Amino acid sequence: MTELLYYNDAYTQEFDATITGVDGKRVALDRTAFYPGGGGQPNDEGWLTIQGVRLRVEKVQKAGAEVWHTLVGTDGGLPEIPVGQPVHGELDWARRYALMRTHTAMHILCGVVWRDYGASVTGGNMDPGAGRMDFEFAAMSKELVSEIEARCNAEIAAARPVRSQILPRAEAFQIPDLIRTKINLLPEGISEIRTVELVGLDLQADGGTHVRNTSEVGRMRVTDYKSKGAINKRIYVEIG
Repeated sequence: MTELLYYNDAYTQEFDATITGVDGKRVALDRTAFYPGGGGQPNDEGWLTIQGVRLRVEKVQKAGAEVWHTLVGTDGGLPEIPVGQPVHGELDWARRYALMRTHTAMHILCGVVWRDYGASVTGGNMDPGAGRMDFEFAAMSKELVSEIEARCNAEIAAARPVRSQILPRAEAFQIPDLIRTKINLLPEGISEIRTVELVGLDLQADGGTHVRNTSEVGRMRVTDYKSKGAINKRIYVEIG
């Protein structure tokens, strides 16, 4: 079972761990700060130093209770990697922090649209510094997206604290509107649910990484919008 360091502190940039499994170019660790991807947020990248060799981590995946890290070899290939070997991990912090800011921006966008327009989310995706989100809008206009952009930036300027906690499933589902997506994506077998709250704006089930305060997001700009169906509209944003 891999301890998920990013759950408790998304600002962890380096960590020490032990290899618990080896599968070709992949290694599982007893603890990790690498986010394995999910909820529209890409997996982290970075480096693992093993036996004095610093290796690039290009892909991270969660399988059951373990997190696997896919390594890129040096010119001499990958070293022999035994189970039980200690390793030192480093995140590509510039990329991770950009994703934290972007993911928080997506929550701001979702929170504003839900609060002010009552529209559910039907999809979303993000890259470092940019993302898109789909909503149940029958119609959308330049004036509407400009209004949404202004309201999002007001929430960023409000410097709202961002908090997370892990709750028993039954307790979490007593929270009104916990699931904002059109389809509940939480499997029945999950006994505990992590929630992320932008205090005073948004509270959702979420497993990703976020900044501590909305002010860290920077200015948000709506770059485009499109119709993806009769009641499905897509909004594209970038953060400054």
